[in-house]
Amino acid sequence: MNEIEWTAKARKQFRRIDAEQRVTIREAVGALAQWPQCGNIKALVGRDGYRLRVGRYRVLFTVNTRNIPVVIRIEEVKKRDDRTY
Repeated sequence: MNEIEWTAKARKQFRRIDAEQRVTIREAVGALAQWPQCGNIKALVGRDGYRLRVGRYRVLFTVNTRNIPVVIRIEEVKKRDDRTY
């Protein structure tokens, strides 16, 4: 089983997320240990790396030369709804 590495920025972003969502993200990122047999992952267009969808969050990561996923950043996606306009 592979390990998963986190950048300092990703750890800081992770700590700012509410506890309930952190559990969900931690479980989804834990599945990356089975790289490359993971689901819900897309390669990024126009730059190196991959994206993992976890609810309204996106976990951006790369894979290093030792074939270990490295979490780079966690972004919250704010989508428009009926009250946007």
